[in-house]
Amino acid sequence: MNVFYEEDGGFKVGAILADNDTSLQVEAPHGKRSKVKASTVLLRFERPALSDFMAHAQHAADDIDVDFLWECCGEPEFEYAALAREYFGHEPSALESAAALLRLHGAPMYFYKKGRGRYKAAPETSLKAALAGIERKKQQALQKQQYFDQLSAGQLPPEFAPLINTLLYAPDKNSIEFKALEEACSALHLSPAHLLERCGTIPSTHDFHLNRFLFEYFPRGAAHAEIAPAVGTHDLPVADVAAYSIDDAATTEIDDAFSVTLRTAGGVRIGIHIAAPALGITPGTPAEAMARERLSTVYHPAGKITMLPDAWIEAYTLAEGRECPALSLYVDLNSVGEIMATETRVERVRIAGNLRHDTLEPVFNDAALTRGVIEHPQGTELKALWDFAKQRARVRQGDGPQQQQRAEYTFQVDKDNDGDGGRIQIGRRVRGSAIDTLVSELMIYVNSTWGRELADKKLSAIYRVQSAGKVRMSTAPAAHEGLGVAQYLWSSSPLRRYVDLVNQRQLIAAARGDVPPYQQRDEALLGTMRDFELAYDAYAEFQRNMERYWCLRWLIQESRSTVLATVLRENLVRFDELPITARVASVPDLPPDTTVELEVSSIDLLELTLHCEFRRKIDGDS
Repeated sequence: MNVFYEEDGGFKVGAILADNDTSLQVEAPHGKRSKVKASTVLLRFERPALSDFMAHAQHAADDIDVDFLWECCGEPEFEYAALAREYFGHEPSALESAAALLRLHGAPMYFYKKGRGRYKAAPETSLKAALAGIERKKQQALQKQQYFDQLSAGQLPPEFAPLINTLLYAPDKNSIEFKALEEACSALHLSPAHLLERCGTIPSTHDFHLNRFLFEYFPRGAAHAEIAPAVGTHDLPVADVAAYSIDDAATTEIDDAFSVTLRTAGGVRIGIHIAAPALGITPGTPAEAMARERLSTVYHPAGKITMLPDAWIEAYTLAEGRECPALSLYVDLNSVGEIMATETRVERVRIAGNLRHDTLEPVFNDAALTRGVIEHPQGTELKALWDFAKQRARVRQGDGPQQQQRAEYTFQVDKDNDGDGGRIQIGRRVRGSAIDTLVSELMIYVNSTWGRELADKKLSAIYRVQSAGKVRMSTAPAAHEGLGVAQYLWSSSPLRRYVDLVNQRQLIAAARGDVPPYQQRDEALLGTMRDFELAYDAYAEFQRNMERYWCLRWLIQESRSTVLATVLRENLVRFDELPITARVASVPDLPPDTTVELEVSSIDLLELTLHCEFRRKIDGDS
């Protein structure tokens, strides 16, 4: 005697070796013996032969029309043997019973299992929905295969065109488009970006990186909404000074300017004048919402994305020939350069000139200062500003060794064609020139002084704090150890940084004696601080990535197969001509500051990677 029984969700057959009422000892067709509970046995049979039973039963099950079977069973729950009798029209054989059971069990969309050998027909609506789902999956599988074939052949499926940015930067991993792309990438051993580039969808590697950033941080685009500036500042008093700004030639957001007034009793009055957009960009206005959303101007070598619209920048930038709204800090110095008093004013300032680095540096430099002659129409004013800047540097840094200035790099990209065909020039300069020192020291002074004023008046502000080498933002004033000041806040770039704009509102209120917009522990202030830090870090990371991109482009442009680099530690090196650091496994154990020659290859502008191999150590006399 043989048995057909259910085990582990499937069906098996075996010959009975021993029948113990509640359990059976059976032997499978392949010889394995096992103990089976009697309750799992569905039927007993003599014929057909055990070795052929399952094959014949499955063949018979495949011949059963499942749709007709579903129509036969009706709505009530049923036992499989009863359905088999109705379907076959006679008392079913063991083989027919097993076939019916296999067909029921193998069609879970049609029949719901209710117990051992018992089933219930699926409702018509549920069955139609399930069948539609199966058909949909079938069609999706066919569609995915078609996408796969097209991608593998280097062709972009038309359906992919509107999804390119999503597929590149934030793919829906459950979509058939992504699954087809993923399978094609795996088959071709390519990244999604490289495969889509092969299909012609990334004509510009520069735009690939720019669009990634815009996709995440400017999903509605980088263009500003049209908001007319409201400059209600004509009732401000006009300062009796002539101010000059000092900026790079490409700067349009001119935040700061300086003035020097000789005092009749000896000494000078130095004015540090900061553009005052906070007078027009007030909380609750569309311009405020726009600045709050962007939080900072974004810089990269081929351009920038300004925090404020052009019209608002034009309204408040310290452009020459205009009387501009400004928040001014005046510093009175006696004849020996000692600070006698300071004063903060909200006023209009006449901008007499916008001095630019490229024309100023040839006459205002270390050599000119050594001679004591600055051959410039504002030479006297520049000398007074320089003396004050040097004095402030000594106060901050003491008489110890000066902090070593790090190298900075300038990028000039062909503006006529700033995509993949643009030409790049990279220059290297060490900070610490006379112009750098003058501007940076005056900015440090104004930011630390205004920070002290707000702290003394116990007004809320967002400070920059450094301790134990870590820089962070805080609403509580504390020392900035790296700058050597007791407190420091950002307030000198309100056209470019939202934190400066917020701090300027507090400073204007303090200067006028008004109620400040932000109170202690103001949630708006805390939220601004948190969001600004995240955005500022992200923008800085984007700038670094784009600088790396243009460095790699420069290596290709100049056909540079070898470069000189300086060992920082172990196998980490820094290129001498470019702001690139890389790990080079082949660099031997050399002391820091050793110069080495590297061979450069495998530059990938999509992944922003390159491969370097150590060639030789450069001796000091080479």
